[in-house]
Amino acid sequence: MPLMGSLYVGTTGLQTSQNALNTTGHNLTNADTVGYVRQQTMLGDRGYNTISIDATAIANKQLGLGVNYSQIRQVRDVFLDQTYREESGRLAFYETYYSAIEEVETLLGEMDGASFQLSLDGLWVAIQEIAKDPDSSVTQGLLMQRAYTFMTDAKAVYQGLCDYQDNLNRDIKNMVDQINDYGAKIKDLNEQIIKIETGGIEKANDLKDERNKLVDELSSLANIDYMTDAFGNTLVKIEGHMFVTPEKVNEIGYQLDDAATFYNVFWKDDAKLGVDSDGREYYEDVEDAAVFDLSQEIATSMDTDLGELKALMVTRGDHRANYTDLMAKYDEQGEEVISANESYSNISDSVIMTVQAEFDRLVHGVVTVINGALEEAWANSGGAYMSDGRGNPMQIFQRETAEVREEEDINESETLFTTANLIINMELMQTPAKLSFKKPDGSVDYETAEIIKRAFEEKTLVLNPENTNPMGLSDYYSSLVAHVANNGAVYKSIRDNEQITVDSTENARQQIIGVSTDEELSNMIRFQNAYNASSRYINVISEMLEHLLNALG
Repeated sequence: MPLMGSLYVGTTGLQTSQNALNTTGHNLTNADTVGYVRQQTMLGDRGYNTISIDATAIANKQLGLGVNYSQIRQVRDVFLDQTYREESGRLAFYETYYSAIEEVETLLGEMDGASFQLSLDGLWVAIQEIAKDPDSSVTQGLLMQRAYTFMTDAKAVYQGLCDYQDNLNRDIKNMVDQINDYGAKIKDLNEQIIKIETGGIEKANDLKDERNKLVDELSSLANIDYMTDAFGNTLVKIEGHMFVTPEKVNEIGYQLDDAATFYNVFWKDDAKLGVDSDGREYYEDVEDAAVFDLSQEIATSMDTDLGELKALMVTRGDHRANYTDLMAKYDEQGEEVISANESYSNISDSVIMTVQAEFDRLVHGVVTVINGALEEAWANSGGAYMSDGRGNPMQIFQRETAEVREEEDINESETLFTTANLIINMELMQTPAKLSFKKPDGSVDYETAEIIKRAFEEKTLVLNPENTNPMGLSDYYSSLVAHVANNGAVYKSIRDNEQITVDSTENARQQIIGVSTDEELSNMIRFQNAYNASSRYINVISEMLEHLLNALG
C-alpha cells in the first residue's frame, strides 16, 4: 500500500475509536437514567482497492482503506418489551382492584376497630331490652338512641362509598388527560426522530428511549397494541382503536352522564358533536363510541383485565347502587323483565357497587323489620294503636322524599327505604315515650316487641343472588365483611403474582437494555487502546514519510 494511502487506515481508526469512546461515555453517564437503553458501536470495513484479480488464488489482491463507524444501535428484546408491557397493564388493573377493596374495608371500619358492627350490635341489644320491658321509658329511649346511631353510622358508611366513587371519577378524568398527553408526546417524538434519521447519518436513540418510556407508561394505563411503520413512526392502538397515527392523535373524551354524576369515556372521532340550547358543544350518543366494552367478562385469557383506566371504570361503576340492584325487575303487568342474577351481574364486577347494594340491603332489612312490626300493630288495632296522631302508623325510620303511607316501588327511587333516603323520626327522637308499647286496653304489647326480636334472628336474608345461604340480620353484616375480605385475599394474591411476573420480566429486560459499568469500562479500555494504536500507526507512517523526503531531498 502507498504510504499516503496508509494514512486512511490510521485516520479512520482514530475517528472510529473516538466515536466509540463517546458512545461508551454516554452509556456510563446514563447508567442510572430511567428508560435509557444501552448503545452499542457497530464497526465495519471501508471500501477496498483491488490491485489484481486471480481466479486461481484464494482471494483477490486488495488493499483496505480502514474501518467504518457504521451505526450506534440500541440493544432491545421486542418479546421482553411486549411481555413487560402486557403484564404491567395487568398489574395496574389488579392493583386498582385491590386498592378499592382496602378502601372499602377502611370505610366499614374493620381495620381499625371502629366498625359498623358496633352500631348494629348496639341496636340489637336495644331490641332485646325493649322485648324484656316494652313499657319502660328507659328501654324506649335506648331504642331510639341506638336507632339514630345505627342510621347515622349507616349513612356515613354509604356516603363514604359514594365519596370514594367520586374520587375514582376524578381519577378517571385525570387519567384520560394523561393518556391524551402521552399520545401527543409520542406523535411529537415520531416527528423529531424522522427528521433526524431521514438523512441516514445520525440515529435519534435518546429520543427513541423517551418514546419507549412513554409506551411503557401508557401500557400500564390501557390495553395497547403498537408497531413501527416503514417511516419509523410508532403507532399505538388502545382497545383495538387507533390512538396515535402518523397524522394525528385520536383523543379520548370524557363527558358527564345524564345524571351529571359520572364521566363516560369515549372516542371523540367516533362520537357526534352537537350544540345544546345554550350554544355549548357536547357529544351525542357517547355510549356508541365507548372506549371500553364493560359488558365483557373480566378474564386474563381474554386480555380484558389490562390497564388502570379500565379498572377505575369497572371499580367505580355507573351509578349509586342500592338493594334493588340485587332484585328482579318487573314491568307494569307484573312480568319479570330482569332477573335477580341479571341485576347482580350488572354490578358484580364493581366492588364499590356490590358493597353499596349489599350494605343497603342490610339497612333496608333492619328498617323494614322495625317499621313493619309497628305498622302491623297499628293495622291490627284499626289505627287506634301505634299511631302518629295523624292517621298514620308510627315509624321509627322515615324517608326524605316520600309520605309515611306511600308504598315502596323499586321503579321509583324516592319511595325506597334506602340508606341515602333515610331519616329518623325526630318526633320520636325528642319524645321516645310516644313509642308506647301499651295497647288501648292498657296491657303491655310484648307481642310486637317480640316480633321485632324474632325478625332479627330469622334467617330470611341472602347476601346476593350468587350467595344464597339464608341468614339473619345479626349475621348478615359479618357475611358481608367476610365476602369483602375473601375478595381482597383473592385480588391480593393475583396482584402479588403479577408483581413477581413484572419484576422478573423487568430484570430479564434490564440484563439486555441496562448499562453494566464493568462492561463499559472494559469497552473504554479497549477503544482507548485502539485509539492509541491508530495514533502510533500514524506516527510510524509520518516518520517513514519524513525519512523518505529527507533521504530523497
